[in-house]
Amino acid sequence: MRISVSNGKAKSFQKMELSKTAGSKLHFRHCMLYEFNQGNKATEAAENICKVYGENAISVRVVQQWFSKFRSGNFELEDEFRGGRPKAMEADELEALLQQDPRQTTRELAEKLEVDHSTVVRRLKEMGKIQKMGKWVPHTLSEGNKLQRLNTCVSLIAKFERKDFLWKLVTGDEKWIYFDNPDNRKSWCNPGDASEFITKRNVLQKKVMLCVWWDMKGILDYELLQPGQTVTSERYSEQLKHLDRAIGQKREFSGKGRRKVILHHDNARPHVASTTLRTITELGWEILPHPAYSPDVAPSDYHLFRFMEHRLRGTTFKNVEEVRKFLDEYFDGQPRTFYRDGIRNLPDRWRKVVSSDGNYFVD
Repeated sequence: MRISVSNGKAKSFQKMELSKTAGSKLHFRHCMLYEFNQGNKATEAAENICKVYGENAISVRVVQQWFSKFRSGNFELEDEFRGGRPKAMEADELEALLQQDPRQTTRELAEKLEVDHSTVVRRLKEMGKIQKMGKWVPHTLSEGNKLQRLNTCVSLIAKFERKDFLWKLVTGDEKWIYFDNPDNRKSWCNPGDASEFITKRNVLQKKVMLCVWWDMKGILDYELLQPGQTVTSERYSEQLKHLDRAIGQKREFSGKGRRKVILHHDNARPHVASTTLRTITELGWEILPHPAYSPDVAPSDYHLFRFMEHRLRGTTFKNVEEVRKFLDEYFDGQPRTFYRDGIRNLPDRWRKVVSSDGNYFVD
């Protein structure tokens, strides 16, 4: 029996088969040499190759390594002969590579050692290596800060256990979006070792401020401030009025009277100013208590912005419109459960603050 395959499926099948063949490495190296001779950059070359063979066909870092070799005048594409190596030698080589750059992925390590990806994963496990992201804390908590965090979270848990109010919650915050975002990745290290230090960004680096509000169903409204603009109590009040109109347009309300909104935001000065409080009263909204210095119980910080940072790694923007396009794609591209889960995690995080006696908890 003959089975017919469409052109599109046949091409996909050929790509899959090529990725399985022993000669695919050599083939990709020929592709990289071609891209190098065309005068393309490593990122462009990786993009072009992945367009043909699939998005995970080759990494930018691998292309950069081969381009560096080509620039040195070495155009040899074949692997050098390597005899069998004892297990201890493989572990030593792997350890040396990790000391050079502990943020390398398992696939990048496999490329350099010229072994299977599964071999590197197994060896790292045998060596007891784990991955850690560089950690930072927003504030050194005083005893008063800890007590406030503890008391606030105890009262919020009690309120939630009496009646679930999270479906009424609207939360928001501000975040700087930088035009140049380095690829800060997890580092391989031993279980007892501290993770790497992360250098704080230069305050003069080009950036734009994002102001965003969302609920369990998704993004309600966001604004990118123009260069030189800041969030004042007057501007924030206007933003809340615009948010109220956005809620009316995006969230159908069939109940009687005014929609019940519980606003969750942090204690930044524009958020707690008298002008802002008057606006919130006029809108008929309730404010959810939030302890100072507590991004670990702020959904935008621990969920929305946290996942956004992962997506921003290695991304550069030329202008504000490119930032806006990225945000639209990021916000719209999340699954339906993304926003719901971010807010539904709040009670568990309040409980973690309580069990940690008001301290920051391990996340």
